[in-house]
Amino acid sequence: MTVTRIPPPPLPVRDKSAGRPLSPMLTRLAEERATGVLVREHGTLYLAEGRVVHAESPLSPGLDVLLTAHGTLAATAWQRAAARTAGPLHAAELLLDSGLLPAGALELCHLDALYDAGYFALAPSSAPGRFRYDRAPRLGPLPSVPVVALERETLRRRLLLHRLWPDPATDSAPLIRADPAPGPATAAPVTPRQRAVLDRVDGVRTAPQIARNLGRQAFHTLVDVRRLTAAGHVTPLAPVSAEPAPPPPPPVTDPDIALLKRLRDALEAL
Repeated sequence: MTVTRIPPPPLPVRDKSAGRPLSPMLTRLAEERATGVLVREHGTLYLAEGRVVHAESPLSPGLDVLLTAHGTLAATAWQRAAARTAGPLHAAELLLDSGLLPAGALELCHLDALYDAGYFALAPSSAPGRFRYDRAPRLGPLPSVPVVALERETLRRRLLLHRLWPDPATDSAPLIRADPAPGPATAAPVTPRQRAVLDRVDGVRTAPQIARNLGRQAFHTLVDVRRLTAAGHVTPLAPVSAEPAPPPPPPVTDPDIALLKRLRDALEAL
């Protein structure tokens, strides 16, 4: 397959949105120290007294994946805790109380999962968010995050991805291997971490799916994918264009009408 590489557009001089909140609703909820669940198009944020205590996104591996994928916690231990509690945050607290996980390791994985899912939850959306006041989220033993800190980190991550490779199609489209460019090789060497990502590029998986398969944070996988794209190793699979609609029938003209009348008269005379 021959892939035509298009030079990336120039970097923006100034991010005009940097001074505006990513979600005015979320900012207002933080100011009123609200407790409940904010559901957005690409993820969900759980607030307790105006702070983010937990985040989930279908595009981001959850806390269970981050804890069990590399042996930090046995999968059966997580399953038992999840079966006894109402959600992943309570399951993590149960594991902490039972001594099955070191506090430092759990807190680190919790923050990794929160910022990872929060990045996708705060992505631009085509539908307004919905907030449900609920007393279930609470400030517990695991660290919470101020809304302003989550928004600041999300903006930093967006800018980093844009600097690496400005085309966001690499974040959501299935990925394929790119044909090497002709001439002497100038691409940066592939690191072992990037190699693991590259080995899973099959024309079907997206970057978030590769992250889940590897048990890694999705944002870090987006970074690897954009670097691999900038180096000429992968490219997003172009969407299959729909078949063109059939051309409209030609307009009926006066001669056509006259011919139809003659045919009708001829049939009636039979």
